[in-house]
Amino acid sequence: MTKLNGAVAVVTGASRGIGFAIAQRFVAEGAKVCITGRDAGALENAVKDLGGPDVAIGVAGKGDDAGHRAAVIDTVLGAFGPVTLLVNNIGINPAYGPLGSLDLGAARKMIDVNVLGTLGWVQEALRGGLAEQGGSIVNISSVSGVRPAPGIAFYGVTKAALIHLTEELAVELAPKIRVNAVAPAVIKTRFATALYEGREEQVAATYPLGRLGVPEDVAGTVAFLCSADAAWITGQTVVIDGGVTLTGAVQ
Repeated sequence: MTKLNGAVAVVTGASRGIGFAIAQRFVAEGAKVCITGRDAGALENAVKDLGGPDVAIGVAGKGDDAGHRAAVIDTVLGAFGPVTLLVNNIGINPAYGPLGSLDLGAARKMIDVNVLGTLGWVQEALRGGLAEQGGSIVNISSVSGVRPAPGIAFYGVTKAALIHLTEELAVELAPKIRVNAVAPAVIKTRFATALYEGREEQVAATYPLGRLGVPEDVAGTVAFLCSADAAWITGQTVVIDGGVTLTGAVQ
């Protein structure tokens, strides 16, 4: 597992769950990684689990904070050198329920973090070496961005915007930088607990592959998209869903 030897990656929202699994896979493939998150203690533990400061560092802060984003990139430049990989994994969903009664303040916050925050990370990574070195960006979207998702509808709106942002960036940043997205269905993480808690078997039964996803399912696809094996792939959204979007089932 050496497909990412020499790569320097930033993975946002990576103290646990999908982000941590991606960082773990990157380190296993030979990359050096900076992970971000809001909880400094959780980041410290995650860095230890990844192998310590020779291969991983963590910087705590809020993903929609421009000062935090700049500090992360400056820290990476000092510790590992120019950024060549960026995975935008930060996402929030503070509002559940129908769009007709959606709190617009919560909606604006989702746009700020899920869409504008992602663009801010891209801009900082470009400053931090990605523009000059070239490399790969992967944005973590959701199946809620490719089909209706009652109950989390506006989250899906932001994830659909993220898919289009991916396509626009893929055109603008080619040929030196490839930009792709992945769109997972329900992955067994703390973030998605409300979508399956207490009814996991019932939800899993709607998936042709018979189970919910785990973070490692996403990590393997992201690592592929960042590797030379995907050298002719850009502007694409890979749906990682155990086949559920084929059935029309809605969680």
